[in-house]
Amino acid sequence: MADDTQSDELVVKQHPLIQRSINKYVGTSILLFLSILAVVVLIAAVIAAVEIIIREFPKLVQPTDEYGSLQHIIESLLLVAIAAELSLLLLFHKASAAVEIVIFIVARKMVNPSIAAIDLLLGAAALSGLIIVRFYYLREEPN
Repeated sequence: MADDTQSDELVVKQHPLIQRSINKYVGTSILLFLSILAVVVLIAAVIAAVEIIIREFPKLVQPTDEYGSLQHIIESLLLVAIAAELSLLLLFHKASAAVEIVIFIVARKMVNPSIAAIDLLLGAAALSGLIIVRFYYLREEPN
């Protein structure tokens, strides 16, 4: 095990100084950019969630189309969840976050009342498969 670490250090030290410094700064710049992008997406998700609460929830108690309002709220909240999971994916680069994004996307598509029966069946099968993959094959290691 110690020999592997020493050989990795030797391989890294064999690269020219310019290449090592470019790799270091470009890699750091990319991580910084992804972190800023994740924060911007998360802020947008929080603003959207507050707007949903302020504007959409009062429509549930009005005597007009409550079902349509509820459907719109659920679709909007799932979109906010997609944005939040996307920011997690940008920050931590975990496969489980990518699977959760796809779960939210499929769930959001299934909320639409004009969806065909076969699409609903395929969406339910896709959700089941994704949940199985998430919980049985992408278990996170304890810290």
